[in-house]
Amino acid sequence: MNHSGKVDQDDIVRARNVLLASGHRTPREEVDAYRVLAQVSPASYLPLLARALQRLSYDTSTGKKHVASLALCEEAVAVVRSIDPTEPSRADALYRALDSCQSELYGLGRRAEGLAMRAEMLDIGRAQAELSGDPVVKGLHKWAAGLSEAGRYAEAADAMTELVAAILPNGPGSGGLAWTLMEWIAALHDAGRSGETLAAFETLVSMEADEAANDRGSMACHLYSLIGYALILDTYDRGQQAALVRQEALALLTELADTGERKSWSGYQATFWAVLLSFSGAESDRPAPDGPCPPSGAAPMPWSPVGKRRYFDSRHALQEEVDAMAPRAAEDPDQHLAELVRLHRVLTVRSAVYWENRTHLFAERVRSLFDDGVGLARRLSQHDPVDGTRTLARILIDRSTFHTAAREFRAALDDFREALSYLGEAN
Repeated sequence: MNHSGKVDQDDIVRARNVLLASGHRTPREEVDAYRVLAQVSPASYLPLLARALQRLSYDTSTGKKHVASLALCEEAVAVVRSIDPTEPSRADALYRALDSCQSELYGLGRRAEGLAMRAEMLDIGRAQAELSGDPVVKGLHKWAAGLSEAGRYAEAADAMTELVAAILPNGPGSGGLAWTLMEWIAALHDAGRSGETLAAFETLVSMEADEAANDRGSMACHLYSLIGYALILDTYDRGQQAALVRQEALALLTELADTGERKSWSGYQATFWAVLLSFSGAESDRPAPDGPCPPSGAAPMPWSPVGKRRYFDSRHALQEEVDAMAPRAAEDPDQHLAELVRLHRVLTVRSAVYWENRTHLFAERVRSLFDDGVGLARRLSQHDPVDGTRTLARILIDRSTFHTAAREFRAALDDFREALSYLGEAN
């Protein structure tokens, strides 16, 4: 911006009148006024102009974006950059402006540019943390999510490890730690760090066990963490340890079936279930190599808009694939039945995550998918008694966790016991 040019005095008077008027003024009017006054008094009005541009880019009262939202956000960034670097509030203002802009870029699928802005946000966060001595670096979490979505798993794992190291000493407190731990676990797993993944999962399980035992957390979430831990132990060929963990889960689920939760909870347990379900479902998922994949282990809310659309819109194509493969699997199960079961599980997981994110009545939206999945897996186990039976056990456990999320604990216990019988782990 050129602050040295002449400004019409009438424009200055009008701008001040707009800001001083007692009546309602629109975000557009604010931006126009601050643009004029920022040329006269940059130090006073540039920060106000930047905030006004961000407000104009997105109307919080209607939830709608301005048609030129990205341009407004980019202007806000340029405005803040023009503030004197010695101004103490500049760093926070630049962080906020970059945050709005990167969100717009991700929404348009311009991920590389959005990630570059997240990198700059992280630099600001590191500089502020160094000055304040705060171990939690602002911007680190969004940076890690962007790396994960871009397939840069080793870097994402490093970033999440740094974040967890900073917040873990504070304990579960506000309730956000569990969600961060799940993202950390997934990032480590995606990076192929098996030992660190197992250690991180143990941290989550121990925390959830302690929270449930002291009535600070849900028994169901402790159950989901145990079941997820057993699955990852199986993935890393720790079958004996996985069997022991499933026995812990059985005891906990038996208590839930007998008495229900010890306390009433707000309903966050269903989202906890959906996140761990999506993580476990990734093992049978084979996403297209091009385009963004949502960060593993994260709830859908912070996913980028393009990643979210790509993940959830795929349900329609998956349903078509399942429908087309069903008659082929009936005709030639050797060639097609196992693949039909896999595709159906991917469809079920993605649908469950989609509907849980949208309605507390998600159970009725996806119940038939879980039931149909078990039916297909039973066919596979009859056709292939070795691999098919293990697949059936896994899909029964999926449905058991679904029943738990729907607070149908007796049905959940029945499915879980049946699954253990197929795994040779029944008491």
